[in-house]
Amino acid sequence: MYERPYLKIVKLRLEENRKFIQVILGPRQVGKTTMINQLLSQLSVPYIYESADNIATNSSTWLMQVWDSLRIKMKASGASEYILVVDEVQKFDNWSEVVKQQWDKDTFENINIKVVLLGSSRLLIQKGLTESLAGRFETFYLGHWSFEEMEKAFNWSIEQYVYFGGYPASASLIDDEERWKGYIKDSLIETSVSKDILMLTRVDKPALLKRLFELGCLYSGQILSYTKIIGQLHDAGNTTTLANYLKLLSDCGLLGGLEKYSASVIHQRASSPKFQVYNNSLITSQGGETFLTATANPKFWGRLVESSVGAHLINNAVSQRYNLYYWREGNNEVDFVIENKGKVIGLEVKSGSSSENKGMSVFNERFHPDKLLLVGTGGIPYDEFLKINPKELF
Repeated sequence: MYERPYLKIVKLRLEENRKFIQVILGPRQVGKTTMINQLLSQLSVPYIYESADNIATNSSTWLMQVWDSLRIKMKASGASEYILVVDEVQKFDNWSEVVKQQWDKDTFENINIKVVLLGSSRLLIQKGLTESLAGRFETFYLGHWSFEEMEKAFNWSIEQYVYFGGYPASASLIDDEERWKGYIKDSLIETSVSKDILMLTRVDKPALLKRLFELGCLYSGQILSYTKIIGQLHDAGNTTTLANYLKLLSDCGLLGGLEKYSASVIHQRASSPKFQVYNNSLITSQGGETFLTATANPKFWGRLVESSVGAHLINNAVSQRYNLYYWREGNNEVDFVIENKGKVIGLEVKSGSSSENKGMSVFNERFHPDKLLLVGTGGIPYDEFLKINPKELF
């Protein structure tokens, strides 16, 4: 079975002396549980794996009982250390307070229980961490599968990756596209929206959130003002509501809204968002195009290529901790702008015939970026770019 490269990093952390709670974040169905099971099988340390998805109640008493039972088992067996893994921990109210209480108890009593927490809602996990567990944890973001991973694990071509995206569990279904589309929509999209957002966060207009997601996928790679978005949705929701819903979708690794690059933070936050999916399958599974018709449609295929580059950048932006924007002024546009520690890179994607991009010239004159890069025709081949860690570009 294929092992994601992140496994080695987490293994090294767990082999260290008990120091921090390990928190692994990431969207659904990217292999968090699979990776942990692979890891645990390679360690000689005894462990317990528990999932909140299997518990009917959201009472945090369950987690306390698990911890107490583990202490008894550890004492009875004479084990010098144990690993406790809790999956989907954000499902419980006040989970972070319980974890803090139990972790501090083990620390005080010198009980060597190492803890790994898994979660699919970045927002809810990070809120709990900052509120109760400051100084006690390390986070690790496990994003959608890259082209390099899908190529190694399933021998996919770049065309397959651009169209079918990076959900590993769906790889065996691509020869039956209707079945593949049904799996993505029902098992991934609907589950993520229902379980990770609607069940755990107050959403006053769930139908609006779902329509925003559908619209965002339809217009992925395009810039829409919130006023235009409201018009498209035919709903009385305001811009603040839409911005909050877009943040929720982004925190679940579904759909992000890139801000316009500006020297002013205020202007960035006031800008119209550029929709960007985290995984291209979120576009193609909801459309009428097939793999064959998509590859034969230059305009649509160009959009998918740009979206795959954007998905690569936005996924890495979370794990590599850099900022991702777009830039546009009048008719001049730069597809993506990457910023890290004051250094700026402008990036344009070209999948068809190469033509001069005036936007890059204007952007260069205005902001004097450290680099200007072209991905695709006349520049870095996009299959090669999708194997690059974007942070290494600086």
